[in-house]
Amino acid sequence: MRPAPPQTDRPPTMGEPCLPDPVLLIVAAFSRHDSALAWARQRLEQTFGPVALASPPFLFNQTRYYEPEMGPGLWKHFLAFERLVAADCLPEVKQLTNALESELARLSTYPESRPLNLDPGVLSLGKFLLATTKDQAHRVYLRDGIYAEVTLRFHAGAFEPWPWTYADYRQEGVLAFLQEARAWYRRRLRAILQQ
Repeated sequence: MRPAPPQTDRPPTMGEPCLPDPVLLIVAAFSRHDSALAWARQRLEQTFGPVALASPPFLFNQTRYYEPEMGPGLWKHFLAFERLVAADCLPEVKQLTNALESELARLSTYPESRPLNLDPGVLSLGKFLLATTKDQAHRVYLRDGIYAEVTLRFHAGAFEPWPWTYADYRQEGVLAFLQEARAWYRRRLRAILQQ
């Protein structure tokens, strides 16, 4: 049994709030049109700077939820941006990606009502968060109609899914890309903190 802590006349100290480290912005983009994905990357780089890592595209066939708006044969890839961002940026980023989706739809270049989907998230050393506009029991409200979901946690040297994690984020290739992104982020963060 551990001994009781010594009695003191001082009141217990409370934790001091501090700002978290900057995080790695990752945007998942999917469409059935290569040109829509290229357009999205160009527009995202105009705002967030160059892409540091891009995953290979993969067939997004784990759900048919998006087919009525986006059509069949969807391809998805991930873009991780070189410039680290503030940990509380998700509401602003999600509003921007929603605006980009709407902008492309209004151009009527493609037959689908929603030719492009952009899902931003942020990666830290311990987790990967996704932004969403939909509330659920496992999501936390941030602001401006945007919620955050801890989609994956980093445990025992690897990213692990939760019971609610989407099927595509459970795939070996996606987890491998996020592992690579975490290693890149760790090196980048270390260099920034040493400046």
